[in-house]
Amino acid sequence: MSNTTTRTARIEARISPELLATVKRAAELQGRSISDFVVTATAEAAQKIVAETEMMRLSRKASAQIADLLLNAPLPAKALKQALAARHRLIRD
Repeated sequence: MSNTTTRTARIEARISPELLATVKRAAELQGRSISDFVVTATAEAAQKIVAETEMMRLSRKASAQIADLLLNAPLPAKALKQALAARHRLIRD
């Protein structure tokens, strides 16, 4: 996280004295302030969780099926053609 980032929001958390000691030690080992250490660690953890949650994981078989459907798409069904025609009529009128 850049030091030039304007920080305008604030959060608070209550932690045990043991955890605070660990956080202080970790910050010292990295030569950072406790605040900077906590903000950076929180941002990294949050980004990881968001990325993992938003990423779709597929088996090899499912990946192959999707690739096959994309490369060899089936022709549209009659109902889809009718729905598309109805949409065109609605938009045109």
